Order: sequence, then C-alpha cells, then structure tokens
Amino acid sequence: MTPIELCCLLRALPGAEQAMTAYEDKVTALVPEHGGELLSRVVGDGADGSPHEVHVYRFPDQAAIDAYMADPRRLALAAERDRTVASTVLFPVRVA
Repeated sequence: MTPIELCCLLRALPGAEQAMTAYEDKVTALVPEHGGELLSRVVGDGADGSPHEVHVYRFPDQAAIDAYMADPRRLALAAERDRTVASTVLFPVRVA
C-alpha cells in the first residue's frame, strides 16, 4: 500500500499568529498516534498573503487520516482553531 502524503497551508487570523502556532503544536502532536508523520513544518510571517505555516504529512492510508481528523482531542480544540485559523488548504503531494 502506498502512503498518502499531504501538504497543508495555514493562514492565521490577523493578530492570532502565535496562538495559531500554539494550536498547531497541540494537534500535530496527535499525528503519530494515528500512524502519521509530520515530515516538515515551517513557520513564516504570513507577509503578502503567504501562509503562516506549511506542513507536510505522511499517513499510511486514508483510514489513518480519517482517524486523525476524527480524534476527539482534536475536535475538542475546534473553538481554538476557529479563533486562530483564517484558512487551511490541504492537498495531496508526492515528496520527492
């Protein structure tokens, strides 16, 4: 079975950049518990509309992604996400 690799572009709400990074610290810590791996996480300043964070993940299969997305601890942080994250773009990639 071929693993699934994903890229995630995150933009923070104005003034919530540090709070969004703190939120992402919490939720990305859950990834390994679902068989996933955070391959790369970079944090920028979000200038000129660029993302504040870019993540690259690898999961063994769609079921692992679904389990991560449905993790009750992650879902319990939805209000924190809504207060800090302006947009999330998640798309499949191939890590070269």
